[in-house]
Amino acid sequence: MRERRPGVWEVRIAVGTDPATGRTRQRSVTVHGTAAEADACREAAIAARDADRTRPSPLLTVGELLDVWLEADHPWKPSTRVGYESNVRYLRGDTRLARRRVIGLTPNELRQTFARWQAEGATHSVVGGRFRVLRAAVGWAYDERIIDTHPIRSMRGPGRVEPRRPLTDDQVAGLLAAAEAAVLEAVANDTGTTATRRRRHHAEQNLLLVRLAADSGARRGELAALHFDDLDGRVLHIRRAFSADVVTTPKSGRERSLTLGSSTARLWHTLEADWRTRQSTGVRFGPWLFSADADHATPMMSTSLGHRFAHLRDTAGVPGASLHRLRHYVATFLVSRGEILQAQARLGHGDASTTLREYAYALPLTDAEVADRLDEHLDRAAARTDDLTSPGWMTPP
Repeated sequence: MRERRPGVWEVRIAVGTDPATGRTRQRSVTVHGTAAEADACREAAIAARDADRTRPSPLLTVGELLDVWLEADHPWKPSTRVGYESNVRYLRGDTRLARRRVIGLTPNELRQTFARWQAEGATHSVVGGRFRVLRAAVGWAYDERIIDTHPIRSMRGPGRVEPRRPLTDDQVAGLLAAAEAAVLEAVANDTGTTATRRRRHHAEQNLLLVRLAADSGARRGELAALHFDDLDGRVLHIRRAFSADVVTTPKSGRERSLTLGSSTARLWHTLEADWRTRQSTGVRFGPWLFSADADHATPMMSTSLGHRFAHLRDTAGVPGASLHRLRHYVATFLVSRGEILQAQARLGHGDASTTLREYAYALPLTDAEVADRLDEHLDRAAARTDDLTSPGWMTPP
């Protein structure tokens, strides 16, 4: 028994020996609570093992596995856990699948299950998400030696749907124009009342939001978690992110820094100075960049930021626009110029292969020289063929 972090204990119970390797097989249980509660769990697990009351792995059902998998200790982001729990609830409710024995699963059976889900109205991406959760749980059980075989190791899922294409230059220009027009209108109608000041404050934040998203390529959760002191001159430090309304590290697990365009940085500094000036003397200001309140003491959660952007999108008449598609816009711009490493660093991808996998369609063509050489070769071949088939070729000299 060991404490992995405050209030979270790992209990490992030896349950036998692997006949192939001679290694001790263990079962891991995660306990949230005190040391006494973890010790009680350990004693109960030992008693169950010794009394041979543990369920043999050949009888483990899909539903039971999903429950054990969720209870285990995983380094998941809060939003990732929320997504997994949602998929597990559905899979547990699908009794035809949940009652199946894990080691008896077959690719053909799962493909039939996918077809049934789609017939019930599930989209391609939803089916893919459910399969990835199921495969992750089965893979985890195999790695933990809860099951002896991985029945769907080599199975390919339904595949990921093609990502949304980036916004066009005209669409981004339309969003910026709508945001700027809203700021001009709010400034003109600012009479100093609470309502007009709030309207102006929201409009100014919307303009900064669009400009930042289209410049930095930051994720929505990263934008929502920005502090005023994260910008040093033109250098933006992305140090944190919101995940299911919980402050955590960025998705990559590490901080990153990038340089903003001069206009974007100037807009940030100008608005920050204005917002501070409008505050009453002695009132604490900050630290959050985006906030519904004038003192910026509380953050605006990523969901609220998305709703704010959706309202601006509708005003601008750019259907389908989202903060994430502005991220695609930044990535596509850089990849189309062949700047793969720059795109990786700006987006915060763990490695360049992720950038290439997601944005390979934007790579510039670099085979013009090859095409010219092939063209010349074909022309020479065609010329030789013309010589051989000309009427004068059979005529003796």
